Amino acid sequence: MADAEKQVNMSVSRSTSDVSGAPGGYLGGPALEHMISHDTQRAFPVYHRKLGNPAPLGLISFASTTLMLSLYNIQTRHITVPNVVVGMAFGVGGLTQLLAGMWEFAAGNTFGATAFSAYGGFWISYGTVLTPGSGVLSAYTGDKANQLNDALGVFLLVWFIITFIMFLGTFRASISLAALFFFLDVTFMLLMIGEFMQKTEVTQAGGVTGAITAFIAFYTGAAGLYSPDASYFILPVGDLPKRKEA
Repeated sequence: MADAEKQVNMSVSRSTSDVSGAPGGYLGGPALEHMISHDTQRAFPVYHRKLGNPAPLGLISFASTTLMLSLYNIQTRHITVPNVVVGMAFGVGGLTQLLAGMWEFAAGNTFGATAFSAYGGFWISYGTVLTPGSGVLSAYTGDKANQLNDALGVFLLVWFIITFIMFLGTFRASISLAALFFFLDVTFMLLMIGEFMQKTEVTQAGGVTGAITAFIAFYTGAAGLYSPDASYFILPVGDLPKRKEA
């Protein structure tokens, strides 16, 4: 009896897996599922969980919100007040991207989970800044009005640093993903400089690079959607060489 209990405990301790059954996730997985469903509950059907790829959802959500704000920064159709983007920032860029990040965690993709969750948080925070009821913009009135541009510049500086960290993590991923984070970092840099220097031309340049970033994100997201089973063609993303196993 003691030997049997020891074998069961060893089986459970070894059965850590992610949703695909590979080692390195949560307690459970194929070994434990087999032990319970096949050995002790033979009458119950066995269900194997399978997650879809959440990356296209996250990328397209990011791209659509980024493109909308970038067009406002360019002053398309002479628009200078970007507050219409608030709805997109909360619903699409924020909530949808945050959900994609959580699903990436479940799928075992740490980079995707971190990126989507972080930029989902960015859009929620940016939407909060632009929401009149939040009181953020109204705090910079009167003799404090000149601090608003510097405060927004610091906000963008923080995201420039975060994006640079993310960019360094794409060198073994794909050309499209590396290009996305490169142009996104340039966008944050230009928007930051535009706020600090209060130069509309620099902000417009940031809008241009932001639009480029959005189209790269659209492309990369579409590449994840178009599979041989669902489409007549696939989009290359330029996979970069991976580290060779020792």
